[in-house]
Amino acid sequence: MTTTPRPSPASATPPDGPVAPDSWRRHARATALWSGGAALAMLVAAALVAASWSDELPDPVATHWSGSGGPDDFASLGGAIAVGTGIGAASVVLFSVITWFWGRAAQTRRQMAAITIWMAGLISLTLVGMLDQQRGLADAHQADSANAVLLVAVLVPIVPAAVAALLVHPDPPLPATDAVATDAARAPLEPDERAAWVGRASGRTLPAVVLGTTILVVAVAVATQLWGLLAVAAVLTVLLLSMSSFHVRVSAAGLTVRSVFGWPRTTVPADEVERADVVEVSALREFGGYGWRLGRGGRLGVVVRSGEALEVTRTGGRSLVVTVDGAAQAAALLNTVAERARASR
Repeated sequence: MTTTPRPSPASATPPDGPVAPDSWRRHARATALWSGGAALAMLVAAALVAASWSDELPDPVATHWSGSGGPDDFASLGGAIAVGTGIGAASVVLFSVITWFWGRAAQTRRQMAAITIWMAGLISLTLVGMLDQQRGLADAHQADSANAVLLVAVLVPIVPAAVAALLVHPDPPLPATDAVATDAARAPLEPDERAAWVGRASGRTLPAVVLGTTILVVAVAVATQLWGLLAVAAVLTVLLLSMSSFHVRVSAAGLTVRSVFGWPRTTVPADEVERADVVEVSALREFGGYGWRLGRGGRLGVVVRSGEALEVTRTGGRSLVVTVDGAAQAAALLNTVAERARASR
């Protein structure tokens, strides 16, 4: 049994007045513009720096390194810059489009902004670092191993990516104005009875993906002697593990979903729940994979397996899907506390 204080009616509405249900569009477009603009600026800066070294670089320049540690592929300076910035720009445009059209939830916008900045940083530092170590060489075959460059390019952009995520405008409070649908399941609670539901979202697939990915990247690092790839393996392992198991809680406050690492996490206030239901989810078909995902129509998913899931439809055109056992009990209780939240206003 738990009792959670509810905010006063005045606190449910921002001081500037009611929030329009589609206000997310303004925040999504703003996030897409500033994160995409910053990422493109990084790529342009890297291209300009690389071009300014034209008199100091061999022709052609090394663009790929073999398992022995030495370069094994070459291109003109212009070609190297064009390929690097082209791949980077295409990635930035893709992530910005996703943010623009499907960034309904702040959590989605944070994720996309961080990925956009990290990808641009990775490509920019790789391009500049790769060419910097060739400055002053008469022949690109003399270039040193790219291990240090790869290590820096993977790790350093994590910092600005985290800053970008923190700069994303949070979702403003948007209490529901309509009643919870009459056909939505309810929990059999007495009027003065309080309850909480706790579950754990976990599955076997994602841990297997973590293990397989780590082994693959380590094997490639050993085979190619690009030891900087070990940093990639470490980052991927931590990232995937953080999304392999989640604590799920329904209480009078609403829904909370939190990784066993404490982050990522998200909450759905009870007064923003329009309805909660049990659905069947195909992880690959509907969300393209496992973990913290963006699915069809902008649905945010905490998907650790296929099968039974809790789907929460909330105000502002947002929805959250969590693959968790006992979803029927969670949905019924969430609908009940959502109904009570309306009555308390």
